[in-house]
Amino acid sequence: MTESPWWTPERHADRRPVLLERGRIQAALRGWLAGEGFVEVDPVALQVSPGNEAHLHGFGTQAIGNDGVGRRMYLHSSPEFAMKKLLAAGETRIAAFAHVWRNRERGALHSPEFTMLEWYRVDEDYTVLMQDCATILRLASGAGGVLRYRDRVCDPFAEAERLSVAEAFERYAGIDLLASIAPDGATDVRVLGAALDAVEMRRAEDDTWSDMLSRVLSERVEPQLGLGCMTLLDRYPAAEAALARRVPGDARVAERFELYACGVELANGFGELTNPDEQRRRFEAEMDEKQRVYGERYPVDEDFLAALAVMPAASGIALGFDRLVMLATGAPRIDDVMWVPVAH
Repeated sequence: MTESPWWTPERHADRRPVLLERGRIQAALRGWLAGEGFVEVDPVALQVSPGNEAHLHGFGTQAIGNDGVGRRMYLHSSPEFAMKKLLAAGETRIAAFAHVWRNRERGALHSPEFTMLEWYRVDEDYTVLMQDCATILRLASGAGGVLRYRDRVCDPFAEAERLSVAEAFERYAGIDLLASIAPDGATDVRVLGAALDAVEMRRAEDDTWSDMLSRVLSERVEPQLGLGCMTLLDRYPAAEAALARRVPGDARVAERFELYACGVELANGFGELTNPDEQRRRFEAEMDEKQRVYGERYPVDEDFLAALAVMPAASGIALGFDRLVMLATGAPRIDDVMWVPVAH
C-alpha cells in the first residue's frame, strides 16, 4: 500500500508529537549553550567551496551578479569554514543550528538537506567537547531517559566508553591498525590488506588504505558502538582527519573523535588544525583523491586559509541534530523527524 504524503492531515497528526519533541530538544540545547556562554551565529549557506573532503559531495549553483556574469558557488556541507573565520575575527565560543547540504546521501539515516549543530571553544582541549556530548545526549533524552534506534538502546546517563580507533580495530576486527601506519602518519595499503585477508574480510584489489579502513569501520566496528552507553571513538588516523591537528608526540593519529549511540554516528569533533600551509597540503591531497575517484574537484577557499593564519587554538564539533532527535524519539527514519522532508 502506498503511503500517503507527509502533508495530509492524518499523517501530520501522527507525526506532530515527534516534531514538537524536536522543538523541545532544540530549546533545551539552546538554553544550555546560552548558559555556557556560547553566542549563536547564523552563517550564510552560499560559499566558495562546499568543503574539501574526497568523499563529500556538494550542491553547486550559479550566483549571477548585477552585470549578468555567473560565478560558481556551493551550498555548504558544514558551517565550519564560516565559523572558523568568526573565530579568527575574535569570537571565542560560538554555536549554530545550520541547514547543510550533501549530495549522494539518502536513506534511513541520511537526507540531502539536514540540520547540523556545530559549536567551537577557543583555547580549550578537544576532550571538553566529549563532556559537552554527554550533556547534550542527556538533555535530549528527556523524560524517557534512553535513546533508541531499532532494537538498540543507549543510556546517556551511563558512563561513556572512550576507546581509540586502533583499540576498536583490535577488539572488534582482530586487526593491528597502527602496524599499517608509519611514524610520520604515512599509510601502507599492503600491510592493511594483509591484515584484512588474515581475518577473512572481503576487499577489492584496487582498494585504497582508506577504502579498507572504512569497510572495517562500517562492517565490524560501528555496529558495536554506543550500545548500552555512548561511545567516544577517539584518535583517528591522521590520514583520516584532514581538519584536525595531530596528537602531540604521535604523528600517526589526530585529535579527532566521533560520538556514537545505538550504533549510530552522531557527532564528529576535532582539536582544530590552524596551520594554513599544512591545511592546504591536506586539501590538495583530498581533492587529488576526489579527482581520481569521481573525476571532479572543488575549489579551495583561499579566504579560509588566510583566516587560519590568525585563528587561535580551538576545538570544534558538528552534531547531526536530526539523528539526535531520531534516537530521542525512537523514530526509524530521518524523514520522520523533519517538519518538511526533502522530496524523493
